[in-house]
Amino acid sequence: MSSPRKTQPQRRPQPGTDQEPPAPALAPDPESGPESAPDPELAPGPERASAPTAAGAGVDAPQPHPVDECRPLGRILLFGIQHVLVMAATPISAIFLMSATLRLDPGLTVNLLSAAFVLSGVGSLIQSLGPWKFGPRLPFVMLPGGAPLILFLAIAEQHGLRTATGAVILTAAFYFVVLPVFSRLLAFFPALVIGTMIVIVGINLVKVGAVLVTGRPGQPGFADPLNLGLAMATIGFTVAFYLLFSGILRQLAVMLGLLAGTALAAVLGAVDLGRAADGGLLTLPQLMPFGSPQFNLVAAVPLMLYSLASMAEATGQTVINAEAVGKKIDKRTDVPKTVRGDALTSLFGGFFGLPLMVTSGENIGIVRVTGVRSRYVTAAAGVVLVAIGFLAPVTRAISVIPSAVVGGTAMVVFAVITVLGVQMLGRSDLDKHTSTFVCAVALALGLLPILVPGVYGGFPPNVRILLESGVAVGAFVAAALNILFHHVRPSVTTRLAGAPRTTPSPAGATGPTASGTTPRTESDR
Repeated sequence: MSSPRKTQPQRRPQPGTDQEPPAPALAPDPESGPESAPDPELAPGPERASAPTAAGAGVDAPQPHPVDECRPLGRILLFGIQHVLVMAATPISAIFLMSATLRLDPGLTVNLLSAAFVLSGVGSLIQSLGPWKFGPRLPFVMLPGGAPLILFLAIAEQHGLRTATGAVILTAAFYFVVLPVFSRLLAFFPALVIGTMIVIVGINLVKVGAVLVTGRPGQPGFADPLNLGLAMATIGFTVAFYLLFSGILRQLAVMLGLLAGTALAAVLGAVDLGRAADGGLLTLPQLMPFGSPQFNLVAAVPLMLYSLASMAEATGQTVINAEAVGKKIDKRTDVPKTVRGDALTSLFGGFFGLPLMVTSGENIGIVRVTGVRSRYVTAAAGVVLVAIGFLAPVTRAISVIPSAVVGGTAMVVFAVITVLGVQMLGRSDLDKHTSTFVCAVALALGLLPILVPGVYGGFPPNVRILLESGVAVGAFVAAALNILFHHVRPSVTTRLAGAPRTTPSPAGATGPTASGTTPRTESDR
């Protein structure tokens, strides 16, 4: 593990803010070889270069942080396409699942797919560029799918599609209403809580990638040897490219592995190229494709409850993204910007018939694997996504990439997120048994619905929806236990200790010392 480095200050936190320590540096790779110069994207930020003044005095000029650097357009576009290729399967699979569940006609399905790409691109631009108070200016990509999609489908089947789109719009507005209260609670989300949540997120995402490879148990073609072979070959290609290449080619190892896996699938006859040639050239998203939204507050309650978990997840993703790029942030100001970006994009998406849009954990893994930290890369990915939404042939060409190939790539990228969570837990005083206990209980309850699907099948539907979100359960359990053990218990212990004494307390006592402070025992920490 590389040693911590000094990063250029981005913003001085206000007194009393809960801010994580600076992330460790992404050290230059010693295996890159002497033949290639260090990539500027991977070099430390403030120490990377010193520019002479106009007078040639040789005084160091402040350099932008790597996350704020705009690299050559060709490279930014290439790295942006890599992000798109890895995450494109998510909006495609989300819309196809939506179409199959609700029995939508093909024309409406194409329209929704176009809207999903366009809104994913718009959201990525908002989060990456950070206009006004929207977006944290970090390399983020936004996507539909996951738990919000399942809730959307449940509402649509029970109350109709117009009510489901109305629920999305109501929930987007609900974000803005509760955000001021939630931002005040961020002090109770230290590295222990966020690290636990990120580990659960990463494990859950690895499972999602694995399901793309194997399919679901009990369905035809489950664990097909051809699909397993394609996934393993894709991972092998990615490892080989990362091992043998250096410089920009190593940074593109994920995309090259994906393309190599697709080429192998084409040779084996596992790619249907005919689909890419069908249809016209342009497609435009349709506003309110299901008709005018209907607003039913009761029907929207499950999505609103999920939004609380989504804000907790956005907290973890913002912190871990900042760690991946080595940027120091203030959670109390930057996390709300991420949530506002989610809310604004979801508000637009609701009018185009889409479920809630959320920040993606996939691109965080890509950032860490490649070391390319510029937010303009994900902004370029946003532009590409918008273009794909309007260019029907490109959408169809991406859709022919076999799910097993995408799943193999996704498993590697998602596993990196798990490692980032473990790294954060390593800085969370796990040698203290209270912290270990908090982490263990949160992991146990958070991983239960992920490892044992359907475990809460006997509960009422609305309760089951919340309990089956392992990320939400893990986040709330970790936060609640952290408050009990590290805030409430020390306060109660201090009050029970009685009046301050002027003599030092015996070893292990909880009363104030002569200096007026109350030492905590190991069990209080």
